[in-house]
Amino acid sequence: MPVMTTRVPEELAREVERIAEIEALDKSTTLKRLLIRAVQAWKMDYALKLYQEGRISIGKAAEMAGVSLWEISDILVNRRIPIQMGREELEEDLRAAVAEAW
Repeated sequence: MPVMTTRVPEELAREVERIAEIEALDKSTTLKRLLIRAVQAWKMDYALKLYQEGRISIGKAAEMAGVSLWEISDILVNRRIPIQMGREELEEDLRAAVAEAW
């Protein structure tokens, strides 16, 4: 597994130490978990941004974000992002959803 290093502000280092203490984990594990969550959130935000700009389909946004079509649909509703679908995209995404369900 690759090793990454970075310098962080003192306050952020204290927050990581506090989280590690609360979670009863070492700092390395805590940082890894926080980084994984941050990357997942970034992927979701980026996929939604591209979707809102009309650059990708809802199915592609779900794939990029690492969630199902149903999950991305719920997220769009919760974030009040209009679902943009033409007939072809709707048919394609319905086929994908049915295949995913089986």
